[in-house]
Amino acid sequence: MPSPLPTPRFDHFYRYEELTALLFAYAESRPNLVSVRSIGKSYEGRDIWVVVLTNLASGMDIDKPALWVDGNIHAAELTASTTCLYYLHQLVSLHGGSGPESAQINRLLDTRTVYLVPRLNPDGAELALADRPRHIRSSTRPYPYTEEPVDGLTPEDIDGDGRILTMRVPDPHGGYKKHPTEPRLMVAREPGEFGGEYYRLIPEGFIKNHDGLTVKVNPDREGLDLNRNFPGEWRQEFQQLGAGPYPTSEPEVRAMVDFIVQHPNIGAAVSFHTHSGVILRPCGTRSDKDMTPEDLWLFQNFSALGEKHTGYTAISIYEDFRYHPKEVITGTQDWVYEHLGALFWVVELWSPNKEAGVHTDKWIDWYRQHPVEDDLKLLKWSDEQCGGQAHVDWTPFQHPQLGAVEIGGWDKMNYWRNPPPALREREAARFPGWLSQIAMSLPQLELIRTEVRALGPDMWRVRMAVANAGYLPAYVTQRALERKTVRGVMFEIHMPVNDPAISLVNGKERIEGPQLEGHAPKQSQLAFLFNKHPTGDRAVAEWVVRAPVGTRLALSASAERAGVVRTEVVLD
Repeated sequence: MPSPLPTPRFDHFYRYEELTALLFAYAESRPNLVSVRSIGKSYEGRDIWVVVLTNLASGMDIDKPALWVDGNIHAAELTASTTCLYYLHQLVSLHGGSGPESAQINRLLDTRTVYLVPRLNPDGAELALADRPRHIRSSTRPYPYTEEPVDGLTPEDIDGDGRILTMRVPDPHGGYKKHPTEPRLMVAREPGEFGGEYYRLIPEGFIKNHDGLTVKVNPDREGLDLNRNFPGEWRQEFQQLGAGPYPTSEPEVRAMVDFIVQHPNIGAAVSFHTHSGVILRPCGTRSDKDMTPEDLWLFQNFSALGEKHTGYTAISIYEDFRYHPKEVITGTQDWVYEHLGALFWVVELWSPNKEAGVHTDKWIDWYRQHPVEDDLKLLKWSDEQCGGQAHVDWTPFQHPQLGAVEIGGWDKMNYWRNPPPALREREAARFPGWLSQIAMSLPQLELIRTEVRALGPDMWRVRMAVANAGYLPAYVTQRALERKTVRGVMFEIHMPVNDPAISLVNGKERIEGPQLEGHAPKQSQLAFLFNKHPTGDRAVAEWVVRAPVGTRLALSASAERAGVVRTEVVLD
């Protein structure tokens, strides 16, 4: 008998062993809906788990259109994992119910598959969750060099409070000063300003081989960014930091790429990150005006649905979220959309700015420069909503190399990269509705009818008609057609072997039919020109067969992103 459904904690970040046990507990409690598979192993040898969600009573996962959801590719972006777990729990707990929400989930899991990877980078997450954490970007593999630094400062927790904060060091040449009315807050020194009390701000950490004058902050010894290791628009290290030696060189990325390629039923994907409180859509390397217009319109429509469901703003990566105006960002989205032609979004969860009442449409530029009034709002938010922990009060510390310093400032790991525990479930709860709407919009192949007509003694015409019942076309995007990553609907007649009384007179055992459109409107009803193919969602295959009366023949039709239908006809 299945075990009870687990009760997860969404205010808690799970360590690897805890997370593994939780995922398998779901599979044990709902074996008809949930299975857990390893898609590969991480650099340190941990299994990367994918949770496969579909109702097995209505077919195998690979035979249904599918949505891919992943999180936590970056080490300390742990709320991404929480959001995946929240969606998992919603799907499993609502399935089988009778209310409106359950009705949607029942249909979703009856007709679609969700592949969900709560933690794509288990090694990095374990380091972020360690008793003495380190907040690296992504993988724990040393790169580009394996040796430890012999000098300089490596950011780490030196006072044992479990946080990596900032050291403020008195220095007349420093670039910062205390705010005149709020001395906890450090603000930039004005151009041409002299005669005040100034400080240098340095990451918390010890300094190897300090010369008494200069401080060099070492980059993470683990310099890989798994999100820069995907094949789409991959560029070498000199152009894109953390890219690795070659595309899919890292086992975590290779595992994801191999799985998605081996599951062509995946037509859409969402990857959860932190932070900014935005939904990011392609492209990463070109402007909207250079995108395929039909795909741009599609992304804009589904992104608007994301805004409606979540309250997050949806923006273009290239137009609104580049780290530098002269540089482009490539990653998962440039592979899933550009190479495969599937829909893809990155979600940057959580906006401390919005929580504090700071509103901006300059998502990246804000971090470079913003008014001090914004900092004061954030400090007030820390005091009133975070118990004074988002901005930690400065505490004296006797540093072995720098002497008397103070440690404090913004706790970027626990309040910027991730929301405080009490707000994590609220952020995760924004997304199930949008994810399910994307999944339910995927193409879905359905059988319309079969026909058998006698043409003479032992001669029969057999027809099979199918339709795409989904909103999206079977190919999903124009990019998929351009890249030739999808075929039209494939019809097959499965003839008995070694029976001389049965033969195919006309037609082929396998027929490639047309690409099937979905029921998404091609234009407004007010358009002057009508759609020239109003039944473009349908296709028919026909065969002429010689066989005795009563022969049974198996027929099937498949469209990689729309699923498979199988049936049988009797010649009579």
